[in-house]
Amino acid sequence: MEQNRRGQWGSNLGFLLATVGGAVGLGNIWSFPFRMGANGGFPFLIIYLVLAVLVGFTIMLCELAIGRKGNSSVLGSYQKLGGKMGGFLGFLALLSPFLILSFYTVLGAYCIQYVGLNFAELLGIFSLSSVSGADSFGSMLTNQPLAIGSTLLFIALCFLIIQGGIKDGIEKFNKVGMPALFIMLVIVIIRSLTLPGAVEGLKFMFAPNFEPIKTNFISVLSAAGGQMFFSLSLAMGITVTYGSYLSKKESLVKNSLIIIISDTLVAVMAGLAVLPAAFALGGGQDAALSGPSLLFITLQDVFNAMGPFGPIFGILFFLFVTLAAITSAIALIEVLVTFAIDRQTSAGKSSNRKIVVAVICMVIFAEAALVAADGLGSNGMWVPFQSTGRDLGTCWLEFMDFISEGVAMPLGALLMSFWIGWVVGPKVIRDEASLEGHQMSRGLYLFFIVCVRVITPLAMAFILYGQIVTFTAPV
Repeated sequence: MEQNRRGQWGSNLGFLLATVGGAVGLGNIWSFPFRMGANGGFPFLIIYLVLAVLVGFTIMLCELAIGRKGNSSVLGSYQKLGGKMGGFLGFLALLSPFLILSFYTVLGAYCIQYVGLNFAELLGIFSLSSVSGADSFGSMLTNQPLAIGSTLLFIALCFLIIQGGIKDGIEKFNKVGMPALFIMLVIVIIRSLTLPGAVEGLKFMFAPNFEPIKTNFISVLSAAGGQMFFSLSLAMGITVTYGSYLSKKESLVKNSLIIIISDTLVAVMAGLAVLPAAFALGGGQDAALSGPSLLFITLQDVFNAMGPFGPIFGILFFLFVTLAAITSAIALIEVLVTFAIDRQTSAGKSSNRKIVVAVICMVIFAEAALVAADGLGSNGMWVPFQSTGRDLGTCWLEFMDFISEGVAMPLGALLMSFWIGWVVGPKVIRDEASLEGHQMSRGLYLFFIVCVRVITPLAMAFILYGQIVTFTAPV
């Protein structure tokens, strides 16, 4: 009865589309290509795939099982399995989405602005092609009212979707949004691969080259591990929250595999959409190494160089990125919404979902406005620890990213795998995954035990160390 009262997904397809949508976002489109470019291309991809199999699957299965068994918010589900330790893990899983939303919504707002700029170019209102990508993005960063206003618009769009609930809001949106996202991605990939010189980008992605691993293995491992978590939306409460609405009749193992394969496929496709185009028209490997600006500067220069058709592909691409950002943002916000509603319900109080969503969105806007006004450090605002000369003090976005992706997420995954493997026991996950006739084979269970007790904790320790070293390195 409790699970029915909280509601469920309308179908397993709806759950998969929503969960994949929560994973497929800026982590895939914005972050994956530039991190792959900055870490040698092929070796980064190989380590990413290995970690997805050994670590990603293990944590995904654990989080889905914890959410469905706990049938509550991320904090409530963790607490039901393990008291104080579970409560701390639940707190980390709530902290991460809250901090991520402070900059995720701003990046989504930049994408909305680029849709508008390319549309204005198409209509002849504004000549975007006469301005370099660096100049247009620089103007965007220093225009604080526009940045804050477009951030508010992005959050308002998320509110309109989430206030409808799990089935009638999030699931309905993803049933339309995810197929549309995939179609737009395929169109952009086709155009990217048909550009002269795109083959160099393909070689960079897929031609064997292990030199980066030989020279700095920990750095590549850290980057691939952090990217895997950001791409798969692990250790940020989404999978636990969405799992809490999942029917006991559905297979957790099958769903975990489908989500990981689908998200990884989209990440590689995002690389195919971005990196070959960057090599073809954006300056070769220097473009691939251009970091976060790869999406907002290099790619816009690519569209500018396409002539009359450039604005069309610019609109398609940034609409696609905006859509991907929204699917992930609503998943992150839902983690906080479910926590607030379940907390009120457990206290015997009635809750109005629209009011809860509105309040949470306003709180998110307050922190996001700070990041938007900072403009990636372009506006001279004070940033914590800036005087230390470390990367985490460069701008508010990187500071928020350091606490969430750099510390809270890998630390939460490390402690959760140890907690499941050695304290709670892997049998809890196997039992939840074996309901309604969905038996977990002996071989798969042994693989899971080895991963959750040994491989995942060790990998997460290296990833956490690498993240802290990377984020706190001297500028």
